[in-house]
Amino acid sequence: MHAAEKNALPDLGAAMRVKLGVFVATLRDNGFVAGLAETRDALVILSGAASTRPSRLRPAWRALFCSRQSDWQKFDEIFDAYWLKRGMKSATLLSGSPQKAPAGLKAVSSGARGLGDIQNADHVRRGEDVETTDTGRSRRDGASRTELLSRTDFRHMTQPEDLAEAHELAQRLAKGMRARITRRMRAARTGERLDLRRTIHKSISHGGTPLELVHRRRKEKPLRLVVLLDASGSMSLYSAVFLRFMHGVLDAFREAEAFVFHTRLIHISPALRERDPQRAVERMSLMAEGTGGGTRIGECLATFNRWHAKRCIHSHTCVMIVSDGYDTGPADNLGTEMQAMRRRCRRIAWLNPMIGWQDYAPEAAGMKAALPFIDLFAPAHNLESLKALEPYLARI
Repeated sequence: MHAAEKNALPDLGAAMRVKLGVFVATLRDNGFVAGLAETRDALVILSGAASTRPSRLRPAWRALFCSRQSDWQKFDEIFDAYWLKRGMKSATLLSGSPQKAPAGLKAVSSGARGLGDIQNADHVRRGEDVETTDTGRSRRDGASRTELLSRTDFRHMTQPEDLAEAHELAQRLAKGMRARITRRMRAARTGERLDLRRTIHKSISHGGTPLELVHRRRKEKPLRLVVLLDASGSMSLYSAVFLRFMHGVLDAFREAEAFVFHTRLIHISPALRERDPQRAVERMSLMAEGTGGGTRIGECLATFNRWHAKRCIHSHTCVMIVSDGYDTGPADNLGTEMQAMRRRCRRIAWLNPMIGWQDYAPEAAGMKAALPFIDLFAPAHNLESLKALEPYLARI
């Protein structure tokens, strides 16, 4: 937004800005693609004549925030529940399956004040029985088990039922990521669909006249994902959950390959393509003899680059390495092989569970040698950190 436009906006008050921010957050929690640009445009609309009547505000915001058919189907219910205090009958989750509305979304309709009364902005997240006000305090009626598991470090899961549920959630997460990533479209001058959100954004500089039309079309080349999992002893507390995540990746991504490594590299894609996840893990365990010992990351990457890279990697491939970076081999070898891999693929993401630990720093020699060739160095100690990978993969 230009400085002149920003100064021309009337002061809506802190409470209204907070309420609008919470509304955008509620949309995001229900699967909408809404960022800073959309929030800014919504503020421009709210400062105009449309704010005097909800019947005018609804279609303007619907055109701004809805970029998919599923968004158009959900927007009216969320708008009514938040701004007009009308109950929401149902909620369509990110998985796409209609379910009974969570308590969080019901609380939006009962706790929201409507457009005329904006003293209290209620913030309710999907999937939690938590109501958070603009003061930052929470009234918790009991957080959902799924939310708690998503934030729990895998090494702290000791109960068999917790581990089993984490395995199932990891597999569902991988499938959901695939479904949403493939629906993403990129902006183009021509295409089969008009991108209303970007078109409206560009029209602001022309006084609201849509002189520049932006279209959308599907990405020409699908993302290929290659996952290399460290199965050494230092990773034993994390490898079981990641195997379920990898099973979901191979089951959902049309172009994906999976490997485990310790003192040697094993190609496990054929085993993980078993439909039954338990049978897939059992079959993989027979192949991966020697897991739980030491690790030679450099030698294993050399094997991958020599025998598998040409077949597995193309220009639209993301290589995802899951390891703590402790290499018993020479660090120079790891750096050399990472450089060779970097020349072949589009992105390299290194997921290190230890990043989620307090006061962690990449001091291991192997990790230091690999860092210059990594595009994303991210934590992978719980399900929430895995979910954070989706926006990154969607941009590739």
